[in-house]
Formats: sequence, C-alpha cells, structure tokens
Amino acid sequence: MTEIHPSDGIYELPIVTTPTHANLQPRRSILSLFDYPPGFTRKVVAEVVATFLLVFMTCGAASLTTSDNRKVSQLGASIVGGLIVTVMIYSVGHISGAHMNPAVTFAFATGGHFPWVQVPIYAAAQLTGSISASFALRALLEQTNNLGTTTPSGTDVQALIMEIIVTFCMMFVTSAVATDAKAVGELAGMAVGSAVCITSIFAGPVSGGSMNPARTIGPAIASNNYKGIWVYIVGPVIGTVSAVMCYSFIRYIDRPVQSISSFKLGRTKSNVEDV
Repeated sequence: MTEIHPSDGIYELPIVTTPTHANLQPRRSILSLFDYPPGFTRKVVAEVVATFLLVFMTCGAASLTTSDNRKVSQLGASIVGGLIVTVMIYSVGHISGAHMNPAVTFAFATGGHFPWVQVPIYAAAQLTGSISASFALRALLEQTNNLGTTTPSGTDVQALIMEIIVTFCMMFVTSAVATDAKAVGELAGMAVGSAVCITSIFAGPVSGGSMNPARTIGPAIASNNYKGIWVYIVGPVIGTVSAVMCYSFIRYIDRPVQSISSFKLGRTKSNVEDV
C-alpha cells in the first residue's frame, strides 16, 4: 500500500513512498529459523503425555509395591513398566518417536539420528511429564516419602554400573528397531517393552532399574529425596550413548541410515504417501 507523508513546507506536495520488495516478503516464523519441522508442537505434546503416563504407571506400581507387596508384587511392577513402554510406542511412536527418556533423545542425537536443536525441547517435555505425574501420584496416594523413587540399594558405584549395563541393553534393542531399516519395525513396541521388563526385573533389587533420568528426577522432586540422583543421570546417558555407538559399528549397511529416529509400525498406504 502506498503511504503519504506530509512535508515540512506548507504549500509543498506530499511525499509519496512505495514499499520496497524486501518489505513485501512474508514474515518467517521463529520456529522456522531452527530445525523445527511442521507439527513439532504436536511431537512435544506427545512426549509430555507419553512420559506422564510412563512415570505415572511405573512409579505408581513401585510405590504400591513398597508400601504393600500384596497389592503389586516386584515382578508385577516390572511388568507394568514394560507394558506401558510397549503401549506408548504403539500409540505415539509414529508421532514423536516415543522417546520418553532424555538419555534416549541425547543418544539418538549423538548417533546422528535426531537434530541436536530439538534435544532441549524434548528433554523439557519429558521432564514436564515426569514431574506432573509425580505430583499427581503424591496427591492421589497421599504419600510424600514413597513415590517410586529409585535409589541405590548398595553403593552408588554398584548402582551406577548396573544402570549403565541395563540401559545399554535397552538402548541396544531400541537402536535396532528404530534406526535399522532391516529390523522388523512392526514388533518394535514388543521388543523394547520386553527389554525394559527384563532389565528392570534384574536391576530392581540393586538400583531400581530406572534407565531414565526423567523417571527418577520427577519422583525425586515430588518426594524431596535426591539420594544418589547423579547415578540415574550419568548411568543412563553412558549406557544409551554406548549402545548407539556399538550398534552403529556392527550395523550392516546397504542403504542410507534413517536420519530421524522413530518406530516403524507398519508400511501402510498412508505411510508410503507421506514418504
């Protein structure tokens, strides 16, 4: 639109200015300046919801087990953890990748399967879901000291080594089904859920089998119990990164590696059209 500006003189004609081509360029969104794809908000919300349900179920079951093992046994609590991971992968794996774990997101970025610029947003979403679920459990169970918080049963070093090993196992399976085109993607949920269930059964008596910083930080904040919390941050990060590097080394490559980690849950017609 042409703009008319009055001049300083009384009898002079008005000065007419025309917008330049640069002024007519459409405004770019702030998100477009970074590596945020269209629909990234939906991915973040999916991570919040998935992590909320993961922490709510696993910590709720662990809390009931600690208070009275006749309600939920130790084995039952481990099965709950594996099943909720399976369900969430099949629910939101095709939307956000169903990481639900800052260590998993960090490891995928380290292996080149996830953009680094999205890592802080994903981690913030996962911590938001975890903390919200922990305070919800605190209100529902009317407990402040026992919210399924994972703490070392022995020394911190023992718990650290255990967390590294079991997280390596879980992430090794996840790397196979989420980043390798030769893997059977339709069974991704069952594979990762089974790995979580097996490792948590074994690691539970030693370290609690967290394998997830968000799963530990949320209940720790809600219960104000930070004993050995560094173990559950350092251990999962070392375990996941080591697993991604290990699988990348042994992978047989005859096609390009997937750039974004997500669980392949079926090659339907709609998926082909999206590609």
